[in-house]
Amino acid sequence: MTAAKPIFWTSLAALVWTHAGYPLAAGLLARVRGRPVREGDPGTPSVSVIVAAWNEEAVIERRLENLLALDYPRERLELFVASDASTDRTDELVQAVAEREPSVRLIRCPRGGKVDAQNRSVRQTSGEILAFSDANATWAPDALRALLRPFADPEVAYACGRLVLERADGTNREGAYWRYELWLRGSESRLGSVTGGNGSIYAVRRSDYLEVDPRFGHDLAFPYRMVQRGRRAVYEPAALAFEKPSRDVEDEYRRKVRMFEHCWLIVLEGRMLRGLPPLYLAQIVSHRLLRYGSGLLHLALLGSTLFLARRGRVYALAAVGQLGALGLAAAGHRGVRLPGAQLALYVTLVSWATVEALAGYLRHGVPPVWEKAEGTR
Repeated sequence: MTAAKPIFWTSLAALVWTHAGYPLAAGLLARVRGRPVREGDPGTPSVSVIVAAWNEEAVIERRLENLLALDYPRERLELFVASDASTDRTDELVQAVAEREPSVRLIRCPRGGKVDAQNRSVRQTSGEILAFSDANATWAPDALRALLRPFADPEVAYACGRLVLERADGTNREGAYWRYELWLRGSESRLGSVTGGNGSIYAVRRSDYLEVDPRFGHDLAFPYRMVQRGRRAVYEPAALAFEKPSRDVEDEYRRKVRMFEHCWLIVLEGRMLRGLPPLYLAQIVSHRLLRYGSGLLHLALLGSTLFLARRGRVYALAAVGQLGALGLAAAGHRGVRLPGAQLALYVTLVSWATVEALAGYLRHGVPPVWEKAEGTR
């Protein structure tokens, strides 16, 4: 009992802080002492857009046609598809487009994962700005111009755009969580730098590009690495990209497990907490570290709550609340139509995904290659 109370209150405080307290504090602080990106016209720098692809025959032609239709001078744009040893018709389809479009180029890479393919492609590009996107994304016509605006500020090394998730075919409720994340990302950007990006639409100055460990993802590694070098990583909400999320919450769960394995890898091996200014370090701990550990915190909270349930009304109410939320999630899993059931299931599965991901990382490490999530093409 001596340890149960500190565990209860510490885990509860950490969960409330990472999910509610920190977002509110970041939003308020951004209003009070925001650090806006200097406005200006970046002009039309040369841009190399890199799309990493593995067996993307279903979407790669659409992706290239979308990029070729961007509102940007064609002579200032080059498009690279980094094929990660695709075994379907991806290479053939890209090559066919390249034969009629001089700005398109196929780079065949040995199977090494997304980041390895991106690193290999960057070495063959010439653009002043390096832009990246997923094969299943589409960009708004003015997305690239919007993405380049922050680079008028010489302190900005990295910028990510706003990913809009289209309606899933099934039960996934990622969209609600993602809108919350984008709001928080806007606050972090106004404070100085974001703590995470997204792989659908982002760009970095060539002079700031880093070849990170192929097991790391750019969206998680680049922002904090830029800040460690005294640079800024910002969010540009006017740069729109669109993607279809995983079809069902179970598919999203498997995607989250793979993603969180990389998150744990970066935390434990990527020197994520070193050499950061105090405010940004607090952001990283609040938004990333505590969020990655949310599953462990929930387990600690539930275990201590059940132990203390008969020792006070507060603990009894906490037990009822947590068991009720789990019951609602179970109803959502069974397809019972109750208000909030699917959202409760999503939160529960994502929290548990952090635990399974940590166990997977400790057990077998993290491979650099990836699998596509079901229903996202």
